[in-house]
Amino acid sequence: MLSIDSYRAVFTSYLQDKIQTKQPESLYEPITYILTLGGKRLRPVLTLMTAEIFGADHKKALNAALAVEVFHNFSLMHDDIMDDAPLRRGEETVHEKWNLNTGILSGDAMLIQAYQLFENYENDIFRGLAQVFSKTALEVCEGQQYDVDFETRNDVTEAEYLKMIEYKTAVLVGAAMKMGALVAEASDDNAEKIYNFGRLLGVAFQLQDDYLDAFGDPETFGKQVGGDIIENKKTFLYLKAIENANDDDKEKLLTMFANKNGVDSTAKIVFAKEVFERSGASELTKKAIKNYTEQALRVLESISVSDDKKQVLRDFGESLMYRTI
Repeated sequence: MLSIDSYRAVFTSYLQDKIQTKQPESLYEPITYILTLGGKRLRPVLTLMTAEIFGADHKKALNAALAVEVFHNFSLMHDDIMDDAPLRRGEETVHEKWNLNTGILSGDAMLIQAYQLFENYENDIFRGLAQVFSKTALEVCEGQQYDVDFETRNDVTEAEYLKMIEYKTAVLVGAAMKMGALVAEASDDNAEKIYNFGRLLGVAFQLQDDYLDAFGDPETFGKQVGGDIIENKKTFLYLKAIENANDDDKEKLLTMFANKNGVDSTAKIVFAKEVFERSGASELTKKAIKNYTEQALRVLESISVSDDKKQVLRDFGESLMYRTI
């Protein structure tokens, strides 16, 4: 098996070969732009890695990996529009660099391109990939809608929040791994277990993303730090702060998160972060990240692959728990 960096390099090279800015240029140039902004390439790397873990040449999974990455970036393009986000990976978002209509239409084209990539596989593999992808794509939309709904609610529960991030983020991580298993024609049992490993790892990944949104370094994080606070996102940090803060902090935080207008953004971020720390929410979030990572590693132990292959996934999961980007 290759190293994580080697899988990433193989995939990036394949991505660059496949990207074409054709006519109309105004439709395809934004697609090339967002796909070449960089990023961790977490999901396609997992697809390639999983295919090899179950005995296939990772090159066989390149089109499935590309479909995952194209879909992921399509969802980011539309999420940025909905969040009115100015930055993506440290650069202008598509709707800021071009306009809203371009962001919508180019995103739609990316979704179609993702489906087209499955046409490179034989019937049974094609069918399996399409089924997993369709189910996951719909769940991602459901997760995004929950996220939007939660912005105007003050009664979001921890269980609701965890369901939201499972749908919005974690299921795509699980699907990326299951698609690698399907390409390798792994057993149904192993394919489902690797999906659950990825799904649990995806929850940990999103909780870490929430933490970094508040406490990350903007130079390495690549997004606007405090963006979730500005957008009134009911993150795990926020929910734990409301649950554990003193009455004065809780009342002020609730008031600040009740509207987006009329509150100075910088002051809101500073105060929210102080409450996250004082209430213990930041430490509770770190514990939750560790807990979901450990759950994923327990699932990993039940998968029928060699110990050396399990160790590769174990190292990868643990590296996500301590990431800063």
